[in-house]
Amino acid sequence: MKTNKILSVVAFTFVLLTGGNAVAQKEKTVMVGGAAMYPSKNIVENAVNSKDHTTLVAAVKAADLVETLMTAGPFTVFAPTNAAFEKLPAGTVETLLKPENKKLLQTILTYHVVAGKMNAKDISAAIKKGNGKVVLTTVSGGKLTAWMQGSDVYITDENGASAKVTIADVNQSNGVIHVIDTVVTPKM
Repeated sequence: MKTNKILSVVAFTFVLLTGGNAVAQKEKTVMVGGAAMYPSKNIVENAVNSKDHTTLVAAVKAADLVETLMTAGPFTVFAPTNAAFEKLPAGTVETLLKPENKKLLQTILTYHVVAGKMNAKDISAAIKKGNGKVVLTTVSGGKLTAWMQGSDVYITDENGASAKVTIADVNQSNGVIHVIDTVVTPKM
């Protein structure tokens, strides 16, 4: 009887600690936008659960990039938050989401994606090897420059705007996401 009580307490504690989700114990998840990001899920499957990335998800859908970001990749995605999109001039997001601007939206979104998987350690090593900077070629064909200030990683776009990586190494089944605080844009 005493053993059953101990097992019940242990089971109850496990449920409390895992939020009732045994999968979280098997996978090293990262919390983004109030949701666990699972390495066994792809970029889209995870992103739709982040309350901080609803604008990005809407943009990916409007640009017809959902299927692409669900493929095997691998991809490195610099994912701007809703707050990052809010920094854009008033009306910009609404204009980009219009069907007639789909090609431009695709260009901007794929400018946030680098082919291959580069975790924070890889990016930091490339920055050190490049004497403080590394130029990354995006899927859209544009260039992003990664650099560090202290232990923080930043990316600078072709227009000179910089975004800070606020959450690094959100691993996905088809790559990795690095959350950023600013939307970066290519030269147009």
